[in-house]
Amino acid sequence: MEGEAGDGGSPEEGSDAGELIAFTDDEEPEDDDARRARSRRTLLLLAGGGTAVLVAAGLAGALALVHPLMGPDDFQGQGAGSVVVEIPPGASAGQIAEVLARAGVVASARAFVGAVEQRGEEGNLRPGRYRLRRRMAAASALDLLLAPGSRIRRRVLIPEGLRGVETAARLAQGTGLPADQFTAIIAKPDGLGLPAYAKGAAEGFLFPATYDVERATTPRDLVRAMIRRFRHAAAHLDLEEGAKKIHLHPREVVIVASIAQAEGGRVDDYPKIARVIYNRLASGAKLEMDSTVMYGLGKHGIVASNAEIKRDTPYNTYMHRGLPPGPISNPGEAALRAALQPAKGDWYWFVTIDPEHRITKFTDKESEFVKLREELNKRLGQH
Repeated sequence: MEGEAGDGGSPEEGSDAGELIAFTDDEEPEDDDARRARSRRTLLLLAGGGTAVLVAAGLAGALALVHPLMGPDDFQGQGAGSVVVEIPPGASAGQIAEVLARAGVVASARAFVGAVEQRGEEGNLRPGRYRLRRRMAAASALDLLLAPGSRIRRRVLIPEGLRGVETAARLAQGTGLPADQFTAIIAKPDGLGLPAYAKGAAEGFLFPATYDVERATTPRDLVRAMIRRFRHAAAHLDLEEGAKKIHLHPREVVIVASIAQAEGGRVDDYPKIARVIYNRLASGAKLEMDSTVMYGLGKHGIVASNAEIKRDTPYNTYMHRGLPPGPISNPGEAALRAALQPAKGDWYWFVTIDPEHRITKFTDKESEFVKLREELNKRLGQH
């Protein structure tokens, strides 16, 4: 289809409809100023439909040349040297970009924000201290921020079976924060998210795991994190529903798990220990667990002396029937699972005959229990 080109002429015959046609008016000579002015007025004609659409001449080519110049400043490559930056909690991609730009990591905040938006990583940026390099391409800086190895942090390992006071000491040792602050918070954990069935006591609910410690982490933050991890494990195990199935209160499940954790040498023994506890509870017998006696006395060990057994505390299960009033350790997930899913068996007693190698034997015969106890006493007497 042919179309009018206005005063500047018409397209050649055979030109395709929609073809972009550049044209100029060369009838009169021009001086340099006139030529520059004319260049700015150069137009493209889009032929078709009988309508002339005027577009700035050379638009596509101009954009191709100008766009790189219009983009944000950015370094090239992986950078060099080392610099530590701290990303505050709740910082947006723009705020993080400003931190990086001020530290000389990236050439401009805009370049970093652009890299984040292009890859959709804003939700994956985390607070903390990071070791980066100076003069990095924005994309390379983003890669390092997302790499776990770039994050500078301390880690504290809390093993299974520690008591609250021991947990406080371990946290203080691993973080350098005051032990008395941990102790005070554990003693009064108000507002830290304990489940209602904990009855306001943290013992038993300080979940053993490895915890990351940032520079801004406080003792209260860490204790809250431990309780949050317990709740996560409890949800994973469906602890509350599981407790109903075995006709226990959720807190009682944690108490049983804490005894299994304190008494057990190996993970495989936990379900058997839980079964011994349930068998004794069902028969109305006293639990007679040395670990509970020692907890009530503020001591450690799984073998109580005759004198210790005769000392009355709420945790003396040689004197008092039923479960002790609260957990005696902070159990891990394996012990919690064992309390919810005890092994099947008629065992009524167990003895860890070799504490060093964590060898425990189970029996439903009192005569065999006596022999196992004698074997343990003999071993302990030799050491």
